[in-house]
Amino acid sequence: MKVLNRLHETLELHELLVFKNLCLTKSATMTGLVQDDALKGILEQDAANTRTQIDQLKHLLAGRGEALE
Repeated sequence: MKVLNRLHETLELHELLVFKNLCLTKSATMTGLVQDDALKGILEQDAANTRTQIDQLKHLLAGRGEALE
């Protein structure tokens, strides 16, 4: 049962990683399109936070023996 729980958690981490990569792509793309400086700042901060979260997820997956680039 522990193996199934570990596998399930690993798949959940992969799903989160895919989602956060999508969020980063969207924030980075939208930053180049918006003209409002306040909104641009929010999107830039979101992109920076998302990069940190992606690094944390990669670290968690690497600790589970997953090979990540």
